[in-house]
Amino acid sequence: MTIHTLHQFSMRSQAVNFKALPPLSLYIHIPWCVRKCPYCDFNSHEARGSFPEQEYVEALIRDLELSLPLIWGRKVYTVFFGGGTPSLLSGKSVEKILRQVRMLLPLDINAEITLEANPGTVESGRFAAYLDAGVNRLSMGIQSFNDTHLQALGRIHTSDEAKRAIGIAQQHFENINLDMMYALPNQTLEDLFQDVHTALAFSPQHLSCYHLTLEPNTLFHHSPPELPDDDLSSDMQLLIEDTLAVQGYQHYETSAFARPKFRSKHNLNYWMFGDYIGIGAGAHSKLSFPERIIRQERYKQPQAYVQNVAQAAPIQNEFKVSLEELPFEFMMNALRLNEGIDSTLFQERTSLSLLAIRDELAVAGDRGLLSRNYHRIAPTAIGKRFLNDLLEIFLRGKM
Repeated sequence: MTIHTLHQFSMRSQAVNFKALPPLSLYIHIPWCVRKCPYCDFNSHEARGSFPEQEYVEALIRDLELSLPLIWGRKVYTVFFGGGTPSLLSGKSVEKILRQVRMLLPLDINAEITLEANPGTVESGRFAAYLDAGVNRLSMGIQSFNDTHLQALGRIHTSDEAKRAIGIAQQHFENINLDMMYALPNQTLEDLFQDVHTALAFSPQHLSCYHLTLEPNTLFHHSPPELPDDDLSSDMQLLIEDTLAVQGYQHYETSAFARPKFRSKHNLNYWMFGDYIGIGAGAHSKLSFPERIIRQERYKQPQAYVQNVAQAAPIQNEFKVSLEELPFEFMMNALRLNEGIDSTLFQERTSLSLLAIRDELAVAGDRGLLSRNYHRIAPTAIGKRFLNDLLEIFLRGKM
């Protein structure tokens, strides 16, 4: 029996034992959108002209009330309205939700409060109302400034509408993220060059640049479009990284680039294996307690969610994360951070010693995918390029 096997055997007889709980975030899911994009695998549903906004807002508030025993007394450091298209909500609804959040939870005075917005649902008055309600960060789903590519992606806005929406947002918000995508159907390197430089002309505080992937249960997965090959996709990624680096953006996470002091606090809490309570249809939670970690998933269909909240039972699935699963779950998140993580964070967020992944760390180091010293664990340049291969090492260790 190897040392690693002995350690796995001993883990089965242990329990999580936290001395301190990680930071807590709040995620609020708004499941409706104007039209479902063919690449989207998020829990989103076409509004078809209208949606039961007030009923849903009441359900969100009740859901949060029902969750209080799990997070009682814990401060919330970030709030994120995701979707779907949260900018379909009226300013009054956002204000009502955040008012209840402040009443029910100790919200940090410097909390980052983000709302996702679709350029096709932008109104200056609505943005002003979001700001008045307490939203202090806006994340805009631009994807591209090329009308041909926007049409191929099923987006409801045009390039001109995207530019107009950014201009309106900048009149109200000092912290704006632009979501962009690359490796799009029939996209060339010159097309991407134009997209990146158009985005940079607005000097956003944060850029998220995602490689288009064909996710299961999407229209693109069932009817795949013609996409750039691996070599061209790699060139596109390098173009983004090099261009943004020259402009002073820090590439701090696989798909995220930020001006100094404008990194997404909410997403960083995910990557650093912090806790989050998710409310809304299909929302997920990860919550730590002194002796265990649990994951939850709410009912996905909006009407089923609302009905089950009314019966004080919004949780469809809940399970305890086993000790054997914790190392992979931690690394799956932490290794997305290009600068890596402090070596002590693994034990702080899993309650396990680094001995639990000693063999995996050695294999990853031998393959040149990971660097490690007494202070930090970080993916190498090769590890960043082949992140899935790096994560697979820790996945095998879990089995």
